[in-house]
Amino acid sequence: MSKPIVAIVGRPNVGKSTLFNALAGENISIIKDTPGVTRDRIYADVEWLDRKFTLIDTGGIEPDTADIILSQMREQAQIAIDTADVIIFMTDLKQGLVDSDARVAELLRRSRKPVILAVNKVDHFVRDEADVYEFYNLGIGDPYPISSANRTGIGELLDAVAEHFPEADEDEDENEIPKVAIVGKPNVGKSSLINKLLGENRLIVSEIAGTTRDAVDTVVSREGRDYCFIDTAGLRRKSKIKEDLERYSIIRTVSAVERADVVVLMIDATEGVTEQDAKIAGIAHDRGKGIIIAVNKWDAVEKDDKTIYRVTQDVRRVLSFMSYAEIIFISAVTGQRLGRLFETIDMVIENQTMRIATGVLNEILSEAVAMQQPPSDKGKRLKLYYITQVGVKPPTFVIFVNDRELMHFSYTRYIENQIRETFGFRGTSLRFIIRERKDKDSRI
Repeated sequence: MSKPIVAIVGRPNVGKSTLFNALAGENISIIKDTPGVTRDRIYADVEWLDRKFTLIDTGGIEPDTADIILSQMREQAQIAIDTADVIIFMTDLKQGLVDSDARVAELLRRSRKPVILAVNKVDHFVRDEADVYEFYNLGIGDPYPISSANRTGIGELLDAVAEHFPEADEDEDENEIPKVAIVGKPNVGKSSLINKLLGENRLIVSEIAGTTRDAVDTVVSREGRDYCFIDTAGLRRKSKIKEDLERYSIIRTVSAVERADVVVLMIDATEGVTEQDAKIAGIAHDRGKGIIIAVNKWDAVEKDDKTIYRVTQDVRRVLSFMSYAEIIFISAVTGQRLGRLFETIDMVIENQTMRIATGVLNEILSEAVAMQQPPSDKGKRLKLYYITQVGVKPPTFVIFVNDRELMHFSYTRYIENQIRETFGFRGTSLRFIIRERKDKDSRI
């Protein structure tokens, strides 16, 4: 089940980024006492009372501003509102209730999303109680007094947020229609690909980067099997400012990736792989999704006998953190190799749900340890006792060791490579959880 999405919105300089950082557990957002400093939506994964959700930090909303940057931030915040399952509306006790708060509240009411009202900068709950009551005038529900800087009142706020999360479905059907998210930079051909798969122009295709505003789910049938393709968004350019359109699509990409089983990252063959492609790929990698890299517009590239090799090497270099990803070369316009796309999706889904018997895993572990001695530090050597698979999507393994600190990343990667050498797991990341176990409890 995909994680709920929670957006923090409000006027500039009310403390949204400070709350975001407090919940994320690190200083992700830039904090500065200047309105408009948070230019982009930023996201983080957060857990509260055993429920995980994705938190979005937004630029401040100034409903009536003519300022170019603030108006763009308002549009970014609107996308976050459209994407979110629950909204935290933050206000500022020190500034009091202002007209802009009322206009933001009206904007949020129109969204018909659950809204939790947070009154920030409440340093003394008893002393400031009467001032907090003023915010009932917004007509948006009970105000929750908090101090983002002091990290007080946040628990009650999150309790209220979590009440609006959908119930976790532990018995979710694993045999449901596979969900495939099509992601990539604007104008890379995402909508054209789905149209070609459908055989009809179900989605608007335009040369204007970012024409697709909303994520669209489209069911495609092939050889008796259904696939749900999720087309992700750009944003139609509404001004002449040369802002990177990629900034507008990140949160919608996160939302689509959360829902997907497999992510198809489309890369423009005429441009090559870019830093923005790496950022988008990182979202899917971090969430353990099956990943296919589709190099599109292959028909438009002049080729020789080494072109595929050069492009493949370039993709592997820039996306070195996901060497397991499958690469295919396609043309959404001509339909070149689209049959191979479905075959690769099927293969990746099979690998994402593959389970390996515990006995077989421990044979691989024993052989790996025999071939390469585990690392040691200050005379103490790492001992690996036992490995077992505990989950799928992505395949997840627990390794029991004598000391977690000795289990270096490089040795974990070595064990992963030994497992991949035996079973492949092409197209999917593998997750490893390292746990300590005393010698007397060892299983091997």
